[in-house]
Amino acid sequence: MSTFPNQAAPNNTSMAPTFLLVGMPGLSAAPSWWTIPLITMYLLSALGNGTILWIIALDSTLHRPMYFFLFLLSVSDVGLATALMPTLLGLAFAGVHAVPASACLLQMFFVHIFSVMESSVLLAMALDRALAICRPLHYPTLLTNDVISKICLAIAFRCLGLHLPLPFLLAHMPYCLPQVLTHSYCLHPDIAHLACPGAWGAIYSLFVVLSVMGLDPLLIFFSYGLIGRVLQGLGSSEDRWKAGQTCAAHLSAVLLFYMPMILLALIDHLRVPIPQPAHTLLSYVHFLFPPLINPILYSVKMKEIRERIVKRLQPRKVGCAQ
Repeated sequence: MSTFPNQAAPNNTSMAPTFLLVGMPGLSAAPSWWTIPLITMYLLSALGNGTILWIIALDSTLHRPMYFFLFLLSVSDVGLATALMPTLLGLAFAGVHAVPASACLLQMFFVHIFSVMESSVLLAMALDRALAICRPLHYPTLLTNDVISKICLAIAFRCLGLHLPLPFLLAHMPYCLPQVLTHSYCLHPDIAHLACPGAWGAIYSLFVVLSVMGLDPLLIFFSYGLIGRVLQGLGSSEDRWKAGQTCAAHLSAVLLFYMPMILLALIDHLRVPIPQPAHTLLSYVHFLFPPLINPILYSVKMKEIRERIVKRLQPRKVGCAQ
């Protein structure tokens, strides 16, 4: 097991000035090696999501509910990847394990804000697809601009309302365990786990996790159950294929975002003996892969996005019209 400088004693019952992060398993001896894929992954995710944002913002024909939610999904992906980078790059470039408590809590706040935003947007997109397929005639009157504005306000209130108290609660909680985290970034369940027994901030942290990451997947898969029932009633297989294609990118994004988290929860609950590197890898997949893969999924699966990207990238012909 790696040793950390200035590790707090187990009987410490005060807020530590630093938290200690764990690096990528097996790569601590050569931190410079994994900076290359890490930076490459971040730059590609920023480029892909930036392209989606650029295309939707410039093309007025894409100013519709489905693409507006896709715009918000790209914002959350960029924000999530950016929030993770400071500690990851610090570990990769300089092997910096010690992070001041204030900086750790700030990173924790933004990581979870954008993570909850992503989960909320995926739920909104599932609602959009369910209404479009189950109630196609009423869809334009159900998802009006006013309704979408209220959905956006609900997402913002949910993100801030749930997570704004957490940094303040965790900053004043007593800690009885050494302040050694189990990831390369700061997460509130990880920090709350170090608190002394009976610290009610840990209970609030569990409530936040269950109210988002427990509830949202259930509602999303319930929406797809309704969609599946409607698709079974369609006359031809071609109609079912076309309707199903409109959900393919979103369903892939849902599985990519939630499956690693669900697997981690099952592994912890069932106490499955897996190597720590595999456990850590699932955490990296949950946070880092959606920002990288989502732009590719939506560019490949959504014809309108793909066509507009190709059109924007094509050189414009200069000359007189014939």
